[in-house]
Amino acid sequence: MNPICIVDDQPYICSTISNVLKDEGYRAIAFPDAESFWQSLDTLEPSLVMLDIWLPGVDGLELLKRLQGRFPALPIIMMSGHAGIETAVAAIKAGACDFMEKPLHLDVLLDKVKSAIKHRPRRSDLTLPPDPELEIVSADLLMPPGMVEVVDSPEPQRTLRENVVLNGVGLLSGRKTGIILSPLRVGEGIVFQTLDGQTIRGHITSLENFSKTLSSKTFSANSTTLDNGRQQVRTVEHLMAIFSMYGITNVLIKVDDEVPNIDGSGKDFCDLIEQAGVEEQHAFTKVAVIRQKIGVGDDERHEKHLYAEPFAGFEIVMRVDYPSPIGEQIFTFNPEKDSFAKEIAPARSFNTFENIEMAQRLGKVGSGYLNSHIIMYEGKVINTELRYPDEFVRHKILDLIGDLYLLGFSIRGRITANMTSHGYNQALVERLYQAIQSSSRFRQ
Repeated sequence: MNPICIVDDQPYICSTISNVLKDEGYRAIAFPDAESFWQSLDTLEPSLVMLDIWLPGVDGLELLKRLQGRFPALPIIMMSGHAGIETAVAAIKAGACDFMEKPLHLDVLLDKVKSAIKHRPRRSDLTLPPDPELEIVSADLLMPPGMVEVVDSPEPQRTLRENVVLNGVGLLSGRKTGIILSPLRVGEGIVFQTLDGQTIRGHITSLENFSKTLSSKTFSANSTTLDNGRQQVRTVEHLMAIFSMYGITNVLIKVDDEVPNIDGSGKDFCDLIEQAGVEEQHAFTKVAVIRQKIGVGDDERHEKHLYAEPFAGFEIVMRVDYPSPIGEQIFTFNPEKDSFAKEIAPARSFNTFENIEMAQRLGKVGSGYLNSHIIMYEGKVINTELRYPDEFVRHKILDLIGDLYLLGFSIRGRITANMTSHGYNQALVERLYQAIQSSSRFRQ
């Protein structure tokens, strides 16, 4: 077999990869820069090139383009320890068959090498919904009384025992940001406070497009944004999910304009609550009981839909069906049977290179880093190892739990979801809210 060529200006990287490949029976040759490697191609034809993006002189992206012109079928794996999403997108678009972040995990490296040499990945028809900025949902908001009823619960109200801080990067802004969580007294609710002192309730009525009258309207499809008319707080869904599952009813969240994203999951928020501790308060909560089926969308297998129905407890049944590497995934989560912290919170956001690139061009997301999402290209995950085989459907449940908590109450009922995003989640919560309002007016 022709040799595998490693082009990297770090001698340690070159020697490590070379030794690992040789131990596996491959021939490996290392080069410290693009020029020496290019000159060798007069007498050498590689079977695979492992190419660092940041090289002295001619950089890796420029060399990639030259190699594509000279050896169109040559598989090339790009490597970098400092690349953002846009750099990885450019590499894949320019013809790289794969991308790896440093520090390299050697077992992953060997899998990628074996796959690249065996066959060059073909383009798939992976087309996740592009999660446009707005999603149109039609739903009659004039609800008859009795569909959802708020009743007393034996569960106490809860807050935090102490202040805690978490820093990260805003997924949409790309800027460094953070949050401070602080205890609040009984009945004060979930309150976001921006740096200029503006307060925004963590409630459905704070959605930036909330309306009580329109039956067909637009909702944010790719995240949840709260707004008081003067300021907004974005990407609140993962934090709200953690509040819901820990039963936090009263808490102050000091934030800039975006809740920080760590790795695209809710795991770090769980750790933050564990660090702060939860304190039960001397007052009880209320629960929204689903009395009749209520939902949005067409209740067909191949159509988006989301509905709530009576159930003795709380349960979510979520289904997704996307092309490879996702496929059909169905997951049922019941907090009385399953551990939220272990089974749902660590599941990360996911998207395709194409969607991320489009969003960046439109200025809807910041540059971010490769660890902010599970990223897919040509029918495979390219930047990480999955935490669960069905991590995708689990993350959809995480998002849904956070959006449902905007109702202001925990829910007693079963939620069934099919292929839905934040737009449908928010539309269902608005319907539930209107049903509660209708029942309240009827009792008066």
